Parts: sequence; structure tokens; C-alpha cells
Amino acid sequence: MTTEPGAPRRADEALRAAVGHLALAGVPDPRVDAELLLAHVLGVGRGRAQALALMGSTLPQALAERYRALVLRRGTREPLQHLTGVAPFRRTELLVGPGVFVPRPETEVLVEHALLGLPEGGRVVDLGTGSGAIALSIALERPDAQVLGVERSPEAFAWAERNREHLDAGNARIELGDLADAAPEWEGSVDVVVSNPPYVPDGMIPRDPEVERFDPPAALYGGVDGLDPMRALARTAAHLLKPGGLLAVEHGELQGEPVRALLGDVWRDATTHPDLTGRDRVTTARLR
Repeated sequence: MTTEPGAPRRADEALRAAVGHLALAGVPDPRVDAELLLAHVLGVGRGRAQALALMGSTLPQALAERYRALVLRRGTREPLQHLTGVAPFRRTELLVGPGVFVPRPETEVLVEHALLGLPEGGRVVDLGTGSGAIALSIALERPDAQVLGVERSPEAFAWAERNREHLDAGNARIELGDLADAAPEWEGSVDVVVSNPPYVPDGMIPRDPEVERFDPPAALYGGVDGLDPMRALARTAAHLLKPGGLLAVEHGELQGEPVRALLGDVWRDATTHPDLTGRDRVTTARLR
């Protein structure tokens, strides 16, 4: 990509160059990302950015150079969300950046299962809340609920607390702590425990460079079989939940059966559910 010094550049030309560069870099959806970056630079929505490009609008030199710099960074597979500073998730837009796991669309299915199991005025604990995506989505969609997000990473905790303030989720709080011994003051009084824990086996390399290079390793890897955090959170959930309370966890597409097996006799009705692409992604169970 090149930019003629001192002169504005047509938005359609800049967009075409960006799409070509991102395609060569192996970015999965080069046009989508190029348009979203252009919208970010212009401070408009994606549809408006598309319209400006179709009209052949010009970019002032400063904006053209900024756009070029962001496209080059995206070409190194730096996550789009790190470049724009936000990640859409269900009905929210979360603040994200280095030091926190970028929420994925498949996790929205996990939130749906948690909401289905949440009674009126119920309590929810999100173990390993990361950016706060799960906890804050539940809090905003169910203002009658009391929601607690627990996160052990100070960097991720800071992002989650920032998002709580950003989204004005008054019925949620974020706590710095470990999922293995979280929220003892709520023991036996919780209706839903939800979690998207680390579940990648230690020897496995994630297929996406964005994940491998930029997501925090502590948010990815879960021991030899990937299920060490799952074992810990199942024990914690058994202490926190009321009898009949719901546990909902996300896991890898091949981990449904071992997750159900590790839950054991403490739980009943263990069921694995697909995500929107048909991959086994969420397991739910109820405390006996």
C-alpha cells in the first residue's frame, strides 16, 4: 500500500488496496475488515464508509496515512478488535485490547443457555470473566439479576471493570480472584454458574494467528488435556449453586464427552449443545 505525500486519496482506491493487502496476508474476511477499519478511521458506521467509497470521496492525508497504518497492522494478523478498541458481543460493544481475551461470537450461545436457566431475581457467577462479556451481557439483559464476574488476571480484571463502568451495569460487580475458590460469601445461594474457561490442551497450537499471537496464554491453555480449569470450576460451582442450580460451560468442539464425564455423580442432566455452526460448544448440568 502506498500513499502519495501531501495529497488526499480516494476512499475507493484506499479500500481496494486494503482488501488486496489483507487478502494476501491471509485475513479470513479481507473486505469486511478493510471496510470496518475505514469506518473506524472516518468515525462512521460501516454502511456509511461503503457509501463514501462508492461515491469516490477523498481521504485527507492524515486519515489516509492512519488507515494505511492500521491495515498494515491487521496484515500482521493483529486482531481487528485491538485496532478498533471494541468488540461487538450480543447487545453490547465491549472495550478490548492487549491483555484480555477477545470475546467470540460462539460464546453468545453460552450466554443464551445461562439466561434460560436464570430465575427471576436470581444470582449468577461468571468464573474467569475476562473482558466481562458474559457477566455484563447477562446483567444488562436481566436487570433483575445479581451478577458477579471473577477474574484472576489483573490486566483482564481492569478491562472487565472498565467495561462494567462503560456499560453502566449497576447490578454487576467484578472481583479479582481465582475461579478455584471464588465468592465464598455466596456459597449455596447461586442460581447459575457460567464460564468460558481456558480449554486448549498445552501442546496444541491454535489455528488462528490472532489467537496464538495476541490472546493471553493464561486465557487459552488448560493443562495436558485442556480440562484442568474445568475440573476446578466444577468443584467451585458445586459449592456455590443451590440444589438444582445450573452450570453452563464453554469448551472445545471435541470436549463435550470428557466434560460430561468429569462432572460425575454430583451433577444431573449433563447435556452438550451445538453453537451456531453446529459444533459441540456448551455443556450444561444441574447440581443434584
